[in-house]
Amino acid sequence: MTDIQHTTPEQAAVKAGVLIESLPWLKRFNDQIIVIKFGGNAMVSDELQNAFAEDIAYLRFVGVKPVVVHGGGPQISQMLDRLSIPSEFKGGYRVTSTEAISVVRMVLTGQINPQLVSRINAHGPFASGLSGEDAGLFGGRRRGVHIDGVEHDLGNVGDVVEVDPQPVIDQLAAGRIPVVSSIAPDLDNPGQSLNVNADAAAAALAVALGATKLIVLTDVPGLYADWPDRDSLVSHLTSTDLRAMLPRLESGMIPKMQACLDAVDGGVDTAAIIDGRQPHSLLVEIFTEQGIGTEVVAG
Repeated sequence: MTDIQHTTPEQAAVKAGVLIESLPWLKRFNDQIIVIKFGGNAMVSDELQNAFAEDIAYLRFVGVKPVVVHGGGPQISQMLDRLSIPSEFKGGYRVTSTEAISVVRMVLTGQINPQLVSRINAHGPFASGLSGEDAGLFGGRRRGVHIDGVEHDLGNVGDVVEVDPQPVIDQLAAGRIPVVSSIAPDLDNPGQSLNVNADAAAAALAVALGATKLIVLTDVPGLYADWPDRDSLVSHLTSTDLRAMLPRLESGMIPKMQACLDAVDGGVDTAAIIDGRQPHSLLVEIFTEQGIGTEVVAG
């Protein structure tokens, strides 16, 4: 005979406590749009991808409207290596040649996007893949980067300068979960694509959609006021505080925190960066009083 483990009253009380703690947040985020940027190392692990897909499906089942924006830096690097296409970074941006942009596009829109869609769809027929090039969703413009006062060309790298949220709104209206790859058509060179920073693309989309919250999944627990001092993790700060800190941050953190700032400046209630290496960190951030990582609010 199999031994059935019964939940003790104490265990039941803990579980009920966790569920009831989520009540105010379930009320607050019901029918609201939350934009989630997924990328980095969380994306390379099967276990973390599956946990992320569960979180996104959970949000949809409890009445939230999640929108996922993804990059794919590690996978792009891997594919460029495999095809022996040289790739270098300047000021935190990948210099993207004409040869490299077709690989970026193939990896983002052709490989990562459908993979993510199918993982979410293991839980119900919700996710639908979109590219920033679909139906005029994003419009991009090329950008360079300043290093020590000198402007460097980055090739086919750009900023999202226009967003038409209608393709995403249509998917949400149909009860879908839009999963968007961070690539944009070049407004100045028709037919040309641009590699755009997924953090910035997610922020621009969150603003255009009037989202309640932007969450950026990253490879660190949050923003440190005094890196590498582990005790200097900042759990909550205003846009004014962040603006003052931004120039002192290390280069990898700047695009993520800039995205949070742009989102909040653009009317999104809160923006957060959280550790995507922790399974289900997304649910902890959204549905608990303390949250996880670093949250930015206007002020």
